[in-house]
Amino acid sequence: MSSPEIASLSWGQMKVQGSTVTYKDCKVWPGGSRAWDWRETGTEHSPGVQPADVKEVAEKGVQTLVIGRGMNEALKVPPSTVEYLRNQGIDVRVLQTEQAVKEYNALAAQGLRVGGVFHSTC
Repeated sequence: MSSPEIASLSWGQMKVQGSTVTYKDCKVWPGGSRAWDWRETGTEHSPGVQPADVKEVAEKGVQTLVIGRGMNEALKVPPSTVEYLRNQGIDVRVLQTEQAVKEYNALAAQGLRVGGVFHSTC
């Protein structure tokens, strides 16, 4: 299964190939995507993305996981989350969301097993 392309991104809205849903924040992986509901793990802008937020995507067998920190990079990514992924042999890219989407789509177009978690507002 290939990683779906992120078809569009604007403030508060993301569309992913193969899904009819418009996401605010989303998780994507080879063969799928879903809304990223921060309430599931109690995530807030600070301390930010927790290992529990990326665990689901990491378990899909991704080689690289791209984290979009928001349009203004308000969402933090603590070292513990990066370490969690690297300890599983996953390459981690932490970027501003517009750049993260470009990076994710480029990796997906190369046929890599790439996943991502993206925050589409601040």
